[in-house]
Amino acid sequence: MVNIDGQLVEDDKAVLAISNRGYAYGDALFETIRVNSGVILFWEDHYFRLMASMRILRMQIPMQFTPEFLEKEIINLVTENGLMNSSVRVKLIVNRVSGGLYTPSSNEIEYNISVVKLNSNFYTLADQTYEVTLFKDHHVVTDLLSTLKSNNKLVNILGGIFAEENGFDNCLLINSNKMIIEALNGNLFLVKGNVIKTPPLSDGCLRGILRTQLIRILEKLPEYTVEESSISPFELQKADELFITNVITGILPITKFRKKEYDSKISKRLLGILNTRIRLGD
Repeated sequence: MVNIDGQLVEDDKAVLAISNRGYAYGDALFETIRVNSGVILFWEDHYFRLMASMRILRMQIPMQFTPEFLEKEIINLVTENGLMNSSVRVKLIVNRVSGGLYTPSSNEIEYNISVVKLNSNFYTLADQTYEVTLFKDHHVVTDLLSTLKSNNKLVNILGGIFAEENGFDNCLLINSNKMIIEALNGNLFLVKGNVIKTPPLSDGCLRGILRTQLIRILEKLPEYTVEESSISPFELQKADELFITNVITGILPITKFRKKEYDSKISKRLLGILNTRIRLGD
């Protein structure tokens, strides 16, 4: 079952019109959300990111789009799919209603929600090699729009194809200033000694939900210094650790970039702290 504008529809009967502006013009936003046994992780952060993004795109936010309303819509869909005791990946898409060409005829919105079952209720680290490379064919613009989770993801798509064709597990994206901003599927963190860096939003990286969570955790750990500052490609080969974050996989350590191999001690520690916070409902 999927939810289309509040109506539950069987998966094989769910359709979108070809005039849908998310399809026709990329005029849409989405949130990828993790639900564990009926509990939406980091819901407040997801909700406020969605609201802020809709305002930036000049979408008209419906009066009923309260945190309680959307939370109920998500949990009802999880329940209808028989997944209340499972871990679930939820995708909430908001698009402007059909009409107009580049300039829309209305700023009102439509939404749809879909769910997919995940394997584990907590974040885990797989003992595997994970090699990345730089994707240089296209750059991400250093701009406020690049920080939004919109469905304009051609750079990520082409980067994914490049990685697959060349035998890499992922690519790191760079901005127009040749600074590293993120991976194809999440934010990047770099560890050097007791300093943990992640690119700033001003460099064009996604305003990631788990990025926000980890920064909050690190700010409370006196043994580490957390910095939101630009990362050059040169710094990657001097780092002790690199890892990728997103709300679905949690923390994903990078084990190799070019000839450099990395440890994952801090990644494992942070993942343990993250899972503890989830268990405690913090």
